[in-house]
Amino acid sequence: MSCTILYPLLLLLFSCATLSEVQQKEKEEQAEGTERLNVEESSVLLAFGEFQPHIFTWIQSELAELKSTVSCLKNTLQVTEEQLEQLKRKEDKVAFAATLGNTGSLGPFNTEITLVYKDVFVNEGHAYNPTTGIFTAFVKGVYFFTFSGHNHSSKPMSLRLLKNEQQMITVYNHPQGGRYETASNSISLTLEKGDQVYMRLRENTWVFDNENDHTSFSGHLLFSL
Repeated sequence: MSCTILYPLLLLLFSCATLSEVQQKEKEEQAEGTERLNVEESSVLLAFGEFQPHIFTWIQSELAELKSTVSCLKNTLQVTEEQLEQLKRKEDKVAFAATLGNTGSLGPFNTEITLVYKDVFVNEGHAYNPTTGIFTAFVKGVYFFTFSGHNHSSKPMSLRLLKNEQQMITVYNHPQGGRYETASNSISLTLEKGDQVYMRLRENTWVFDNENDHTSFSGHLLFSL
């Protein structure tokens, strides 16, 4: 066999042997890598298995605490709602009625005065002040007011109901001689919280009351807004 043919055959055989060796080495490295990966995965799973009970215990503890917090918040919310409802019902209970009492004749004066009705029959909600004679709205709503005045007609009587210094309604009795007379009036008003309603006796007029409670001032909340 000539060298021309022998040399290529030897080169081919050497290449095949080298390629086979390389492939075998790659297989060994792959097997080694797979084994290493399996060992690492096993370590991770083992570690997770070791910590798993602690994780579940922590989660259960956190859930228990969360449930306790939610329950406490629900109770607080319920109490708050009940308190607000009670406050609303209390605000909706507004009514008063009072008279001048056993004062006899009151007036005449040379200036207008605010009448103070000291004999109080009812003052639900305490919106009426028997010291000043002024009713103050504690809640926005529609209110009803009524008043009456009694006098001896030898002198005139002039009463007027005011809301925040503004006249709403009045009554007036002219002098008619020696007799007693009574006049009355009433009105519904929309009041804002803090609005004030009260009665005034006009200057140079008078009014009368005694144990029979002729001269009165009363009002109540019809409904809140």
